Parts: sequence; structure tokens; C-alpha cells
Amino acid sequence: MSASAPADPHAHAAPLVPGPARGLGDASPGPVSRGYPGTEALSSAFTATDYRQALEDSNAGGRPLSLALRLPFCQHACYHCMRHPVLTTDRRRADAYLSRLDREMVLLGRHLGSRREVRGLHWGGGSPTFLTLNQMGDLIDRLDARFRLARGRDRDFGIEIDPRDADVLTLRHLEALGFNRLTLSVLDLDARVLQAINRPQSRGLTEQLLDEADRLGFRSLDMELTIGLPLQSREGFAATLEQILAMAPARLTLFPYLHRPERFPPQRHIPAGDLPGTEAQGAMRRAAHDRLVDAGYVHLGWDRYARQGGSLKDARAQWRRQAECDILGLGVGALSRLEGAWARNASGLADFEAALDDGGLPTATGRWLSRDDRLRAQAIEALMTRETLDLEALGQAFAIDAAAELATALDRLQAIGLVTRRGQRLDLVAPGTRWAGELTRAFGVASP
Repeated sequence: MSASAPADPHAHAAPLVPGPARGLGDASPGPVSRGYPGTEALSSAFTATDYRQALEDSNAGGRPLSLALRLPFCQHACYHCMRHPVLTTDRRRADAYLSRLDREMVLLGRHLGSRREVRGLHWGGGSPTFLTLNQMGDLIDRLDARFRLARGRDRDFGIEIDPRDADVLTLRHLEALGFNRLTLSVLDLDARVLQAINRPQSRGLTEQLLDEADRLGFRSLDMELTIGLPLQSREGFAATLEQILAMAPARLTLFPYLHRPERFPPQRHIPAGDLPGTEAQGAMRRAAHDRLVDAGYVHLGWDRYARQGGSLKDARAQWRRQAECDILGLGVGALSRLEGAWARNASGLADFEAALDDGGLPTATGRWLSRDDRLRAQAIEALMTRETLDLEALGQAFAIDAAAELATALDRLQAIGLVTRRGQRLDLVAPGTRWAGELTRAFGVASP
């Protein structure tokens, strides 16, 4: 084992929360390590050897699996993009990538028991709908050959969709392949905003896909909106939100736009002067939260909402199932979140391909989860999803003085007005009106 592993070779395989966690969020709908420690905390000292050991530990635990595939290709150069897509209109380029994904599946399978069921599947991008229908079918066949894909109704198989790259035939094909959840990247419906980010799309496209998804019986459709885009205003975004609410999606997710042109070159097309200021973004976030609550949506935490009734029940049940799974990332830049470690693949396509062509896993960075990581992850998850944290119960779960261990983070949380404290109890201030990243950063972690 490499020097980056803990001194105790089994320490990283301990349960995420040692012992019972009464009052900590045992009914929490999401996995404890959802946002902590974050990808920027990962280190290149964690190698493919470490990842193989983490997989062996995961296999010994026998938890169900969830597969997160990254399909990096996209034919549109959107200026706001906060990923590193491979821009091309040649869909044949995906063939070689799918073959390498299959090679990665084979390498992973050597460390996994054949009876571990894959209960979750997520295709992200780039734009997964860049693939042709035949390529989508081929990829599902490869996954089915290498893993034990769940067949039951409780499987959670989702895919991100760019409305410009999909139509009703696409949705029918996805439903036939076994997908039962969709994420629709809408961003905004204001034509000026969409033009400013080089992403023209009509409301009609979105409505058509939503109607067809409902007709086909997809279990959920999550619409993603982004706050902070160029030329956005509080009035304009409010108008977009009203149009979205008229479509009555089961779920909604709000994302903050992060302007980092030095890291994401397409953003250099966006003049900084066109961006709404911090105060304006905050006002849009608060107004959006209030309007969603008024419209019957419940804030789940992590900037996500579900409509009251069956949609809310379904969302919470899905998140509980996710919490039971180890997540395996496949593809360039994909992130794996196991019970004892995080690992991330090479983010450059050439490096990803070279590692697999040499017969090795494409692991680039990672991190063994320490007790401190677990402690902070549990605290963050409780605050995000239950809006309160019992420090005494947290300390009992870890057999420590949680208030003392987290003293610096707690002082920071109170100083920036994120929480109020009464003795051993923390309460989130104005839940749903601040971004999740603010909370994770307050614990000393850069958001991914």
C-alpha cells in the first residue's frame, strides 16, 4: 500500500459514521459524503494502487453500487460551461471512447464481486445525448455485460439531457433502455441570457420533452436552472421561474454560475460587466426559494427541491437508496465516492486514454477519508438536509467532543451568519436562501 494510506490498513474501511447516530440525520435523504471533502481536496499522492485497495475494501463491505458515467462530448460551445467538454460534431469519435469505457469496466470488475447489484446509474456530460441511439444501446449492453444491473422498479437510472440534442424519439429510446429518471438542463428561458451564453433554445423544446417524459412514465424529471448568468436580472429570472412552474416539474435544482475564465476558457467570451453582482445574485436566490416554497415545493438541501406529494416522497426514497450505495465513477474526470475513499479519474482525455491503453486504471487523484473528514461530512449533511445539528449527538457518535473538534468551523459559520447556536444545537439561518458551497467552504473545504 502506498504511503498515502492510513497507518492502520483497515482504518479507511470503517463505517462512515461509527456507531448509532441518533439525532444526526439518520433519516437524511442523501449520502453523508455528498459534498465533503470536495474534489479540490483530492491529492495526486493517492494512486491507482490506493484506489484498487479502496475497491477491495468496498467489495468486502458488499454495499450496492451506483455507476456515474461521464460522457464528455458536446457539439455546442456554451460560454457559461463549467466543465471541460470535448467539442465535436463527429459522433464517430465516441466509438473509441466507449471501447475504453468498456476496458475500464473490465479493470474495475476484477476488484468487485459479481453479485453486487447496480441500483443506480447516471450518465452525465458533456452531453450524453450527443451519442447516437445505437451508441446509447451499445453502452447499455456493455454495462449489462460487465455489471449486475438492477431490474426492479426501485432502480434509479438517470441521464442528463440537453433539450437541443433530444426529441421524443430520444426519450422513447431511453425508456426502452431502462432509464427512469431525467435531468433537463434548462438554465434560463430568457432569450437575451441564452444568447449571451451561446445557448439558444426555445421553451417549446422543454415543454415537448417534459410532456413526453410524463406520457412515457419516467419516475422523475429534474429541471436545472442557473443563477448568476450574464444579463440576468431579478425580474427576468422571476419570469423564467413562473414559466417553469407552469410546467409543474417533479423536481427543480438551482445552481450558481461560477465565473472562472482562467480555468474555463469559453467563459472568456462573457464580459465581466454583464454578470449580475453578488447582491443581485443573492436576491435572485432568495426570491426563487420563496417562490418555490409558495408554489408547493420543499427544499431538500443541496440546492434541490421536490414538489409536495408523491414527488417529494419519491425524492427522499431515492436519496436514501443512494446513501446505501458505493458510487463508482467511469470515464474521463469521473469521481468515485466509496465508503472509505474518494478517487477521481484523469480529467484530460489524452491522459485518460493513455492510462487505459497501458493496462491501468486512470486514477489521477484521491483521498482516504479520515475521521475528521467523516465528522465534518456528517455535520454538513445534517445542516444541509435537516437544517439543524445536535453537537452532543455528533460527539457521542464519534466518541469525541464535537464542539471542540469543530470549534474553528463553528466560529466561522456564526461569523458569516450561516447558523445560530444555542448550547449544543446549531440551526441553519434562512434555509434554502444560501448556496450549499458556502456551507462546505465554511468547514474549510473548497467546493467542487
